[in-house]
Amino acid sequence: MSTWRNWAGTESATGVEILRPSSTDELAAMVKSASEQGKKLKAVGAGHSFTGCSVPEQVMIRMDRLSSIVNADKESGRVTVGAGTGLRKLNAGLAAFDLAMANLGDIDKQTISGAISTGTHGTGARLGGLATQVVALDLVTADGSVLHCSAEENPDVFAAARVSVGALGVISSLTLQTVPAFLLRAQEMPLPLTEVLDGFDELADGNDHFEFYWFPHTDVALTKRNNRVAAGVGPSPVGRVRGWIDDELLSNKVFEFTNRVAVKQPGLVPRINRIASRALSAREYVDASYKVFCSERNVVFRESEYAVPRENVVEVIRRLREWIDASGARIPFPIEVRVAAADEIWLSTAQGRDTAYVAIHQYHRLAHTAYFDAFERIVADYNARPHWGKLHTLTAADLRIRYPHFEDYLAVRARLDPSHTFTNPYTRQVFG
Repeated sequence: MSTWRNWAGTESATGVEILRPSSTDELAAMVKSASEQGKKLKAVGAGHSFTGCSVPEQVMIRMDRLSSIVNADKESGRVTVGAGTGLRKLNAGLAAFDLAMANLGDIDKQTISGAISTGTHGTGARLGGLATQVVALDLVTADGSVLHCSAEENPDVFAAARVSVGALGVISSLTLQTVPAFLLRAQEMPLPLTEVLDGFDELADGNDHFEFYWFPHTDVALTKRNNRVAAGVGPSPVGRVRGWIDDELLSNKVFEFTNRVAVKQPGLVPRINRIASRALSAREYVDASYKVFCSERNVVFRESEYAVPRENVVEVIRRLREWIDASGARIPFPIEVRVAAADEIWLSTAQGRDTAYVAIHQYHRLAHTAYFDAFERIVADYNARPHWGKLHTLTAADLRIRYPHFEDYLAVRARLDPSHTFTNPYTRQVFG
């Protein structure tokens, strides 16, 4: 009997039926058959969500055989891909057509459908999350129908399905609006946290992509500014040795070691963080956009992320810092802050407002509950919305207040899946 576990080890499923369709027609037949038998089913991508959003109760649909670029129109930038296509494979495939995603998150281990369904995003004050780059999708519903959805065709389903938490059906393919491949100049440098917070709006608005990582128990933040280069500028990537030292040795191997030390001697965490922050050095390089956006992260952790109105983020960080200092908590992981433009996708965390994202992390062998609970209490004062794939405790009653189109989404769900074929404990938590 096989057991499926997500990447973080927070969720698992044992003894479920596993289906692996190779085409949309095969997927539709599998969904129809399972639904007619009254079985509950969920599609799963790479399993990179921390929540139970994709955990099946009876039937798991693995999407790895629907994982290729189906069509690419270089002139329009429209690219259709199978829903199970991994972001790493997608980025490499787009590069072969001299195309790219306009914005990406900071890892590429997810599938494209899993990433959009949970509201995955990158950073950029004038750019939206990954779901805003979807211009059409095919959705297999509980009765085996295949709905083609876009702004013109089934527009209400399109507004609901781009960030759906997998509760409307199974996406079989997506059409993305890509852009010509481009280079980014990455500028990374440590700065005093007070300087970053005082100048946050200028940093966010003055760069194509801006984010920072603050190391708790220190006054230092690592800032990252990524900007498109001028015409005629070529790539100048990080050298192989420097890249290995920074991105593999320090960011993964040494970081894993220091977190293990933190487990045994939590009192050393402030000192470890101060040493780590002083060890940060500035670097600048130019490379293909997807190589700049995405990095390798192998240290296992727990994560909670909330979207707050952008105008409130500095206050949130200051209050979070006050709690950490007063609580005696020991936090070896940095806190990540990013931004996004408002969009109109019903369950997008940036729906209707310019947004800042605050993501907190804790090493998987350290207790995280008190820290995450305090974070939730702080951001609750700002009508914050949790990332659908990251740890939170909110229920449908909480989320209904935070999303103006929550009832619209539930109405589409009731129409497409009246028997709740695509339900599980997590969807019952967040949708009732």
